[in-house]
Amino acid sequence: MSGIAVNNYQLAGQSLEIKGSKKWIRAYLARLTAGSSRRSVLAGILADFIAVQCAAITALLVKLVWLQSGVADPRNMQGAGVPGWYIMTLLPFSVVLALVLFLSGGYSVSRLRRPRQGSLLVLRACVLASALYALVCWFGGRLEVLQGGTAMVFMALSCFGAMGLRYLKLWVDAPLVEDSFPSSLIMAEGPPEAPVLVIGGAGYIGSVLVRRLIASGRKVRVLDSLVYGNGALRDLFGHPNLEVMFGDCRNIKSVVRAVDGVDTIVLLAAIVGDPACEQDRQAALETNYAATRMLIEVAKGAKVRRLVFASSCSVYGASEEPTDETSEVNPISLYAQTKVQSEKALLEAASEDFQPIILRLATVFGLSYRPRFDLVVNLLTAKAYQEGVITIYNGEQWRPFIHVRDVAEGIVTLLETPISVVGGQVFNLGDSRMNFTLGQVADKIREIFPQTSVEYVDNNDRRNYRVSFDKIQRLTGFQTSHDLEDGIRELKSAFERGVIEDYKHKLYSNLCFLQTSAGRLKNSSEVDTYVMAAFSRHFQVLAQTSAR
Repeated sequence: MSGIAVNNYQLAGQSLEIKGSKKWIRAYLARLTAGSSRRSVLAGILADFIAVQCAAITALLVKLVWLQSGVADPRNMQGAGVPGWYIMTLLPFSVVLALVLFLSGGYSVSRLRRPRQGSLLVLRACVLASALYALVCWFGGRLEVLQGGTAMVFMALSCFGAMGLRYLKLWVDAPLVEDSFPSSLIMAEGPPEAPVLVIGGAGYIGSVLVRRLIASGRKVRVLDSLVYGNGALRDLFGHPNLEVMFGDCRNIKSVVRAVDGVDTIVLLAAIVGDPACEQDRQAALETNYAATRMLIEVAKGAKVRRLVFASSCSVYGASEEPTDETSEVNPISLYAQTKVQSEKALLEAASEDFQPIILRLATVFGLSYRPRFDLVVNLLTAKAYQEGVITIYNGEQWRPFIHVRDVAEGIVTLLETPISVVGGQVFNLGDSRMNFTLGQVADKIREIFPQTSVEYVDNNDRRNYRVSFDKIQRLTGFQTSHDLEDGIRELKSAFERGVIEDYKHKLYSNLCFLQTSAGRLKNSSEVDTYVMAAFSRHFQVLAQTSAR
């Protein structure tokens, strides 16, 4: 009996090993094709195969020209001839190149989304494929295949073709405007069971993040009041991995409905910026703080495990010394105060089953699917292009900056990092290399717009902070990929192509839009008015307590 039991345990162990191996293989294959569907992977392999055939035709033409000119030795193609050379040289290298590209992640959208890293990846894969093919020929005693230079020309052209295809795809897929999002990046398969809820997914950051999440193979649910319209997501409507819910983050029914069935939330919804908050202080309190406290209770009741909260480095206020996550906050505006108090509420609610992650964003810039020109870099770039004059207020003040696509990348990084590493913590989101004075920002704009004149003015804006981003880099490896020049150039390109005609349009400024549409921010139900009022009173008590 004991022998049978031992055998059963051995069989069970072998079964577990097989299942574990299968799971590991599936996970490995998923990493190799991250962000790509099976269809897009097959399409990529087919495109590479066609590129190799084009390279072969070109190499053969070069060979024939050499033969006619007497430069090449005709004995290299005797016997086998052109068909034999094709079968002996072309087909094996086509297989080797596709295999090496696949194993290197050459068909992964996620790995190729950054041009520099992606081009190096493909270049290494092509060199490795060429070296492997040469070794196979050497060990197989078929060195004559490599003689005469034709095979070398063929392999070099094949490598250039593989890299060229990917650069072409990056160029076509360049995410510049709301109607140009690449459909090939939103075909990912095998999403997790539970969608990621993005509250405020139709906004400046949210519209970029939603696409990035879909590209990585996730299902996404968006809750948004669409106060700025649905243009930022319109081209995604009907996508199988996207669900858009129209609703206000202050409406408890909408929030409960949106949270149902999710285990991860990204909270972006807010009235952003000091002037916009001052335009309607009550709506700012409700949206930026009271709605957060309500969401905490709903999320905990729904067993949400991870909640990423978009805060701001403006919580540091005015500081002469570099700040990090351990530095004392010093909010000097209503906007910053709502962020500080929301951070406190989230961290106080943290538990083993509910892990908030606080992201203090650097000053964001760059082109989005919902463009904004009330952000310092974007506004200065627009003025430099259309007016030739920019005004710099308090040019010696420091600010940290981050591109909007890097914000989306940072959020995805924190969603993919184990909760044991990042849960219940505060992270500055940015890059220490991206701290600049406003005067330095002006210098970078003048490098791209040399004819621009700069006026320097001092005012009573006391915000001044340099920020360290070492923590997020140390714990997650995150670094930004876009510098200020990248953002300035892409905005310049958008203006030149007529994508944006009037940067002063109200849709491009939170403050201007709210000044003309303030009534749309009122609560739609009496119940929500009472709930938000209760939470807003709590904020006022906290603010008074912290002021003592």
